[in-house]
Amino acid sequence: MKLIVGLGNPGSKYLESRHNIGFSVVKALGRIHKIAFKKDGDTFSLSGKGRIAGQSVILGLPLTFMNLSGIAVRALLKKHKISPDKLLVVCDDLDLEFGRQKLKPHGSSGGQRGLQSIIESLKNEGFPRLRIGIGRPLREAQASEYVLSPFNKKEKEGLDRILEKALVCCVSWVREGTSKSMNLFNRKEKAG
Repeated sequence: MKLIVGLGNPGSKYLESRHNIGFSVVKALGRIHKIAFKKDGDTFSLSGKGRIAGQSVILGLPLTFMNLSGIAVRALLKKHKISPDKLLVVCDDLDLEFGRQKLKPHGSSGGQRGLQSIIESLKNEGFPRLRIGIGRPLREAQASEYVLSPFNKKEKEGLDRILEKALVCCVSWVREGTSKSMNLFNRKEKAG
């Protein structure tokens, strides 16, 4: 059993925000693989169970808001008896140029508060994560405002391609594992 969690903030106010790209990827995985999400109070999340690439997978969307994502992730791992190395977290990254994606087997949060919350809750950095670049704001803009704002028109034009690549990476991770998927998906490529 594997767990794929998309990070974001619940509620319509944040639906189209840059910070919610992890939610967008995992919701799309659910649509494509016919995995329905249900509210699960025990795990503070929306979650669904199904099959991807012939394997049993839980998809999770924390309802705790980004900065408290670890509460939901820890509860999902505990409820489904999944170890952190079988967890893939999908999230935005300010330090990657827009559209660039990077799969890593472990590491620090790099300032991403959802990842930081998960690391603190699990007392463990040893879980894979797929970071999707949203780029940095202009100097005068605050990072917190930027991540909560919607993608601009030019970014939206490349968003379908970015989401498609992330979906393929998630399926590869389920089928092939982290190392093989890193070799395929960590190449530098512009969003176009």
